[in-house]
Amino acid sequence: MTLLALGINHKTAPVALRERVTFTPDTLDEALNSLLAQPMVQGGVVLSTCNRTELYLSVEQQENLQEQLVRWLCDYHQLGEEEVRNSLYWHHGNDAVSHLMRVASGLDSLVLGEPQILGQVKKAFSDSQRGHSLSSELERMFQKSFSVAKRVRTETDIGASAVSVAFAACTLARQIFESLSTVNVLLVGAGETIELVARHLREHNVKKLMIANRTRERAQVLADEVNAEVIALADIDARLAEADIIISSTASPLPIIGKGMVERALKARRNQPMLLVDIAVPRDVEPEVGKLPNAYLYSVDDLQNIIEKNMAQRKAAAVQAETIVVQESSEFMSWLRAQSAVSTIREYRSQAEQVRSELEERALAALQQGADPQQVMRDLAHKLTNRLIHAPTKSLQQAARDGDGERLQILRDSLGLE
Repeated sequence: MTLLALGINHKTAPVALRERVTFTPDTLDEALNSLLAQPMVQGGVVLSTCNRTELYLSVEQQENLQEQLVRWLCDYHQLGEEEVRNSLYWHHGNDAVSHLMRVASGLDSLVLGEPQILGQVKKAFSDSQRGHSLSSELERMFQKSFSVAKRVRTETDIGASAVSVAFAACTLARQIFESLSTVNVLLVGAGETIELVARHLREHNVKKLMIANRTRERAQVLADEVNAEVIALADIDARLAEADIIISSTASPLPIIGKGMVERALKARRNQPMLLVDIAVPRDVEPEVGKLPNAYLYSVDDLQNIIEKNMAQRKAAAVQAETIVVQESSEFMSWLRAQSAVSTIREYRSQAEQVRSELEERALAALQQGADPQQVMRDLAHKLTNRLIHAPTKSLQQAARDGDGERLQILRDSLGLE
């Protein structure tokens, strides 16, 4: 049995190819059934995200294994083998184990240290378990990877720093305001970045969320998810004074929030400070707003500087994380190698138990026939010893006859002889 990982990701293939080898939730069960029907595959997990498609397998090592699996993948997606082959990577044994650990820990992600991938790996494992058999080795490999990812998060700062614009905006807000539970936030726009910002803020229990957007229907979908109020863009001027934090990201060609608008809001707030985070390009907030007392304006460039600094911190943490992966993968492989002896140990114990049972029955029969108990015990001990040492003695003699010192030493070690 061999553990194998193969796939493509953002490093090896463009999105145009990655999207063609994706396994959707609707087709996953069918794909797993087809994969497990391959004669060399004993168990499998399919991980498919926007940035990677990977197969984690326990397989029987055989000739042309790689070609057979590539053929299956290409046939399933109706792709030419040459089109896919150059973008595939392969990992066997320890390399497969450490690759999964790196993936689960966010060390192989497009954004170093991103936490979402662990949830995706767990879901892939759960989906593959449902209605499909997994080998014990493959199941143990995934469980071990989950614990390694947790250890990496606990013992390093791999996920402590903001490396996305949305997360950086929320981190900035948390640095300026002691607690977000006491602040009102106005989000301008309803695109992907604002969606992420809204979810981050909801996790920190902001006092109130308002969303202003050109299209009310789109904003309402997000508002329902994060329990926010929807207002029109035209209402921003009248409602701006309510906001302690304004985060804006629209596609407007002209600024939405001007200097005069902010001045009026500050006056109504009796000069209580306002944080404005403008992550739009072109800008949503007039740059002159940053010159107003008590108005703290940050642009997307300011956030990018924060992100670059934090990315450097993550890279330093990644060095620590890689050390953990090396250690843990080595430990797992030691466990895996030990499993290869399990059946042998079980067979050896069974054989010894058989000998003991046979001689015990003879001894009990002799006692029932009136034999001297002391003599029966001596015979039992003598015969049991001879039977148990017979095979090892023959192996020791053969190793000595062959002049095989190494084998002789291994046998001595296994028998506990110094």
